[in-house]
Amino acid sequence: MLDEHLLIVGLNPAAENILGISQRRAHGQPLLQLVDDEPEMRDILSRVVATGDHYANEMRLAPSEANSNERVVDCRVSPLNTEDACLLVEITDVTRRVQISRENRLLIQHGAGRQMVRQLAHEIKNPLGGIRGAAQLLERQLKDKGLREYTAVVISEADRLAALADTLLGPGGPPNKQPVNIHEILEYVIRIWAAEEQKQPTIRREYDPGLPLMELDRDHMIQAFLNLVRNAAAALDGQGTLTLRSRAVTNYTIGDVRHRVIASIEVEDDGPGIPPEIQDSVFYPLVTGRPDGTGLGLPVAQELLSRHGGLIEFESRPGRTVFFVRIPLGQPVEPDDG
Repeated sequence: MLDEHLLIVGLNPAAENILGISQRRAHGQPLLQLVDDEPEMRDILSRVVATGDHYANEMRLAPSEANSNERVVDCRVSPLNTEDACLLVEITDVTRRVQISRENRLLIQHGAGRQMVRQLAHEIKNPLGGIRGAAQLLERQLKDKGLREYTAVVISEADRLAALADTLLGPGGPPNKQPVNIHEILEYVIRIWAAEEQKQPTIRREYDPGLPLMELDRDHMIQAFLNLVRNAAAALDGQGTLTLRSRAVTNYTIGDVRHRVIASIEVEDDGPGIPPEIQDSVFYPLVTGRPDGTGLGLPVAQELLSRHGGLIEFESRPGRTVFFVRIPLGQPVEPDDG
């Protein structure tokens, strides 16, 4: 509850939890100060004070000392007519609901992208064998070395396109799961990436040593994480910090399946962020924000994780982009009805 100056005069336990402050400490403080002067919150409070109407909106609360992650909340503001309060503010944390909805969109996007990319790959690959074979036959008939250079280009480009199609199709067959240490895989990925990059950002590791061995296809995981690390490093262009983080998360839902515990592996960079105009489509094939990018790294990584019942999510803003790799540990609990 707020007075006419938008100062807190009452706070229930749920609000204490969301705002990360006790009623005793919050009394007399401006609500806007506790939510980092969130513009939408300020606008809604001003409107209700001015008009006496009821307003409601969904908004994002920036990370704070009490809550390190951005949260999505439903905010409803109503006029009050009591001795010491003129506004009632109801805040409901809907972060998890929004996250589940977003995960479902990612899964739908991945399914559509996978179908599209495989159709594209088949359309590319089918005529390539004929083109390559015809170029080889023509090469045998040509006596002029200069002319044979042209057929060599045709053969080379046909091979390159065939390799691209194989990448689009992805590795075939079910994953060959074996017990692996995810941190050993991450270190192996860093060694591969470091060998091919001259300009390297600072690497920071925040590993949870308590994570158990995981039943994964080692080759699939190496390829998926290598794609993510390459993308993060390309965004940094040799500057800044690339952070690898691991932790266990309990009672987590992937799609419509709830798991008792999952591993969350995070690849974070402090680069410029993903352009807003492509954030909703980065897991579609051939979508990239870099002039030299292929747009295949993220779709391939998402495909490889999906074969393990996992999912890749991300958050991005200037100065902080994080890709979260969610991998189930053990058997799922039950379908989650949301």
